[in-house]
Amino acid sequence: MKPILSICIATYNRASYITETLNSIIHQLVDGVEVLVVDGASTDNTKEVIEAFTKKDSRIRYIRLPLKGGVDHDYDKGVEFAYGKYCWLFTDDDLLKPGAISKVMKEIITGYDLIIVNAEVRNKNLSTILEKSRIKILSDQQFSPNEMNALFQIAGDYLSFIGGVIIQRDVWLSRDRKKYFGTEFIHVGIIFQKVFEGSVLVIAHPYIIIRLNNAQWTPRGFDIWMSQWPKLVWSLESIDDTTKQKIIVPEPWRNLKYLISYRASGRFNLVLYQKYFCNERNAILKLFAFVVSIFPKTIFDLILSSSRPVRIFIREMLHPSS
Repeated sequence: MKPILSICIATYNRASYITETLNSIIHQLVDGVEVLVVDGASTDNTKEVIEAFTKKDSRIRYIRLPLKGGVDHDYDKGVEFAYGKYCWLFTDDDLLKPGAISKVMKEIITGYDLIIVNAEVRNKNLSTILEKSRIKILSDQQFSPNEMNALFQIAGDYLSFIGGVIIQRDVWLSRDRKKYFGTEFIHVGIIFQKVFEGSVLVIAHPYIIIRLNNAQWTPRGFDIWMSQWPKLVWSLESIDDTTKQKIIVPEPWRNLKYLISYRASGRFNLVLYQKYFCNERNAILKLFAFVVSIFPKTIFDLILSSSRPVRIFIREMLHPSS
């Protein structure tokens, strides 16, 4: 029987996490669903871990690529290799809650071009819920092809996370994908490259558990969130500028509030200052950015974790509302 749904997981050196991910999935597998793991040439024991699953369940397939192609390339390969009409682009360290697959199988009968599944956020070891629901809606919502801006306004920020995306395979393959290789967010580029012919469903219930602060790009966090993510968002021609502005400003690295926050977390330093501010024409901004880049991050961290009145004062000082 040809699968209706392919759960496509791109992975690289996640042997210590992917067992828990797969265990959250396999107990929900039903007829018409396959799991496809695309391994970007891992150097750990990922191969042995996945093959242990494939021996137990023929609905789990494993494809090891000869070279590391990057997350965008590997998810694209996952869709290419998938057998299902729909592809769920799932992550290799997060979990599916019980009932997730049955809910999705029920909804794809409708024929949506895209389904977005909501998620809750937990800490790295999953012991604490940090956010009960990433998309702030109380019930499932449908969006017609002419409501792309409304969809982006509700789910655009959440869609920086790929694991909630379920898309028709033919829709994915019909679009220009290679232009988004290296962006880290190929799915966002493809989804909003142009309007869909069919409708989109956003599932309100958080059927996914996100493991926060475990992304492999965490050391590159400043470049990802201050440069690559806003560049991609502002390249989307199907979304108007007013809506984009609500998700991310074009050059957030110019905002001192962001710089201080990233310095406090250790993700902004003198090297990044030289990369982003070397040719900055605004002398005052350049000076403040330099000071932030060398300022002891522990002090910023202490300030940002201090009492609420202090945080409000600093926020208003750096980013006044008027």
